[in-house]
Amino acid sequence: MKLLRYGPPGQEKPGLLDPEGGIRDLSGHVADIAGDVLLPDGLARLAALDLADLPRVAGEPRLGPCVGRVGKFVCIGLNYADHAAETGAPIPREPVVFNKWISALSGPNDDIEIPRGSEKTDWEVELGVVIGKGGKYIPPQEALSHVAGYCVVNDVSERSWQMDRGGTWDKGKGFDTFGPIGPWLVTPDDVGDVGNLSIWLEVDGHRYQNGTTVTMIFDVATIISYLSQCMSLQPGDVISTGTPPGVGLGQKPPVFLQGGEVLRLGIDGLGVQSQRVVRAV
Repeated sequence: MKLLRYGPPGQEKPGLLDPEGGIRDLSGHVADIAGDVLLPDGLARLAALDLADLPRVAGEPRLGPCVGRVGKFVCIGLNYADHAAETGAPIPREPVVFNKWISALSGPNDDIEIPRGSEKTDWEVELGVVIGKGGKYIPPQEALSHVAGYCVVNDVSERSWQMDRGGTWDKGKGFDTFGPIGPWLVTPDDVGDVGNLSIWLEVDGHRYQNGTTVTMIFDVATIISYLSQCMSLQPGDVISTGTPPGVGLGQKPPVFLQGGEVLRLGIDGLGVQSQRVVRAV
């Protein structure tokens, strides 16, 4: 299934993408794509619905973040061997963990806002993992059973706040609009081999990132298990699993967003995002 949320910010309704690419309204069955809906039984109930009984949604409404009531937005840094090489960093011995603030969440096609005074706003296409069944101390061999689905994430980053101003990476990662997720939450049965997906990003039609999840250093199961050793994972938590090479910081010379650009990014089977870049007023 490809689950989604549509409508104005803060008023999103739950929906499902039908085989023709149309949106079917799920609000007669669930209040949101969130909480217990993401548990195995909740997803099974949605999968059992007859599409013909679900109302069609007219037009092309705005898509919101594909998951509601997100509790944690946890990210993994330097998790592609070729991206680590691009930055000159050594291969991490353990996952590099940082956070994006929940207020950074935005829809997959909403504008990205360059913060006031920023000269180093950058892009990062990433595979997102959404937790269904919560838990802690999860063994690696059981980790994938805790996944509700996968999505596209743009881990937008302000490199000066991230790297030049002391403290942790979190400061440069959590500005408003820096966490587009979606367009859909795709359940594992519709994804195939999550360890072998093409992942790409373009700026104004120029493809900067063109990678594959094959080069991830820590796979999804390892990441979930690792995180569950130091925090409880709960339904709706989002984990962003790192980016392949081709970020703006890695260009020679570096290329950063100035405003006016259009980003397009996607992952095999998980859909495409498109964002216009604007400057904060």
